[in-house]
Amino acid sequence: MSGQPIDFYFEFASPYGYLASLEIENVAEKYGRTVNWRPFMLGAAFKVTNSAPNMTIPMKGDYLARDIVRCAKMMNVPIVIPDVSPMNSLAAMRAFYWLNEADPEVAVKLAKGVFRAHWAEGRDLSPAEAVAAEAAALDIDANALIEAIQDPTIKELLKQETQTGIDRGAFGSPFFFVDGEAYWGHDRMGQIEYHLEHGGI
Repeated sequence: MSGQPIDFYFEFASPYGYLASLEIENVAEKYGRTVNWRPFMLGAAFKVTNSAPNMTIPMKGDYLARDIVRCAKMMNVPIVIPDVSPMNSLAAMRAFYWLNEADPEVAVKLAKGVFRAHWAEGRDLSPAEAVAAEAAALDIDANALIEAIQDPTIKELLKQETQTGIDRGAFGSPFFFVDGEAYWGHDRMGQIEYHLEHGGI
């Protein structure tokens, strides 16, 4: 692989984050890049931008419910609107960073599992036990995971990663940094490909 990794900031509760997670690695590999997966607390960014989850906003929420189905259909991937939406992603994000400390590849596998369970199967992944069940399917010690997500060090790590993303300018999900250039939204995948092929502006 050549070139800097693509930084992929996302929130598990974001349907567009889910859709981006299905594409970004293929796009990166096509151009000899790798991907740094970086879940972050989008609610913290909303406090800076005075925003809120689109699903909770009148008119926008109704539009989003149709748009994500349309996007998934065009991509030929499964989508289910979860009964609990937006879900609380804290347990999943902390679990990710706990695993990422020792094995980033396993952390990414868990992230994909959480995304799939929530957005392809419609399950609520807010409870730590639900995240632990996804981890167990990857031969990760579920009890150790539940204990780890209560570790003050892991809690602080998530806060630090979130603040780093915000300081860099990440305010939505998905949010990408390619060679320092920022791209917001799943619908910017074409612009990311253009950047990777031709360079940034």
